[in-house]
Amino acid sequence: MNWDDIRIFLALCRQGSVSRAGSKLGVTHTTVARRVNAFEEQLGTRLFDRSRDGYAMTQAAEDLYERAVEMEQTALAIDRAVGGQDAELRGQLKVTAPYDFANSVLVPRLGGFRQEYPCIDLELLTTTGLIDLAAREADIAVRLTARPPDYLIGRKVLPLQHGVYGAPKVLRKPGDAPEVILFRSEQNMPEWVEQHFPGARVALKTDNLSTMLAAVAAGLGLARMPCYEADRHRDVRRLDLELTPSTWGVWVLSHVDLRSAARVRAGRAFMVEVIESQASLILGERSRYMGGSVAP
Repeated sequence: MNWDDIRIFLALCRQGSVSRAGSKLGVTHTTVARRVNAFEEQLGTRLFDRSRDGYAMTQAAEDLYERAVEMEQTALAIDRAVGGQDAELRGQLKVTAPYDFANSVLVPRLGGFRQEYPCIDLELLTTTGLIDLAAREADIAVRLTARPPDYLIGRKVLPLQHGVYGAPKVLRKPGDAPEVILFRSEQNMPEWVEQHFPGARVALKTDNLSTMLAAVAAGLGLARMPCYEADRHRDVRRLDLELTPSTWGVWVLSHVDLRSAARVRAGRAFMVEVIESQASLILGERSRYMGGSVAP
């Protein structure tokens, strides 16, 4: 029997609704409902009666409850026995973040973390793929996403702001429709091109934001990029265009099982502080705009 199932079962028994149980556990209500349904299927019995008023325990749930509480007490005793080893701010801390975001936003401030927590051995993973926190490949994830996985806890620190950027020489060039630079995953012309530059041609496709920014700076064309990266480059300018806001945000996350680890709590708090301190960059408030125009 999985302890996570018991933990969710107890929370639902005590809270009476999946939303309150989810808030208590730091997960979404859909996660609670899904895990409870799977637990009932595993046991072959219904544990809760569902109604508009919430979840009411069945007789089977009441019979299981006392044994579940005993399991909880045992788990808490184990945590207390070994928790002291993790209460100190020392040991290895693995943080994963997108390469460009890490270099632009996080790395310049990591000296402060080293000064504040000299006994924490920090490891920053900036691979292009997603690091699996469920498999403990990292302790903390800084992710740019619309919605993180249910098994991770944390918060959306800031929304992600984008703009359309180009080199000044491209922005001043009249005549034909401009060329654009897209990500390789974009099979069709994106909305911003159709809306503002109908008839534009694709100059380049890439799978890397740094390459896209370099191509824009070299004058190959226009591109829609996150402001935290583009606004740091002195050779590009932002166009004053209305764009559909992105649903993505900057999240600081960790696995639910690591939320009590002192070094993880310290790392999460520091990452949130660093990101919030860079709000003007991430939100595009430092953008330098080009007064010229590009022919549609």
